[in-house]
Amino acid sequence: MPSFDVVSEVDLQEVHNAVDQANRELSTRYDFRGITASYERSGSDIKLTAQADIQLDQMMDILREKLIKRSVDPMVMDPGAIMPSGKLLHQTVAMKQGIETLLAKKIVKLIKDKKLKVQAAIQGDQVRVTGKKRDDLQGVMAEIKAAGYEVPLQYQNFRD
Repeated sequence: MPSFDVVSEVDLQEVHNAVDQANRELSTRYDFRGITASYERSGSDIKLTAQADIQLDQMMDILREKLIKRSVDPMVMDPGAIMPSGKLLHQTVAMKQGIETLLAKKIVKLIKDKKLKVQAAIQGDQVRVTGKKRDDLQGVMAEIKAAGYEVPLQYQNFRD
């Protein structure tokens, strides 16, 4: 039976490359010359460090631009609160990985409401959709894309 998985994943290597490019841009920009500002990546989190709020905003824009150039959807960014530490300000940006349970339930409900001849099952942080015909599965993909969820979704493991 044909099937596919609906997932939400981020290529962490591309995130790492975007952070490196953003750090390089900080070192060449005139408005960041002579001040302490940097990006640091640990796991799927990115820590921004600067001396003022406006600099953190500019750094967030630079990071967003670099992620877009590396084909990473900026909707996966989850910026945290700005934390002061002495003269510096820190902000942590988490990269959302996987589909949350609530969103997975919404996707399954959407599929069942459309009364297509497919079955949808939540498997951890992904949704597996199986059906008898390839056309039905492609219809499900179109319906999910049309729903416009706030998380970028990918379709993987399409098997005939």
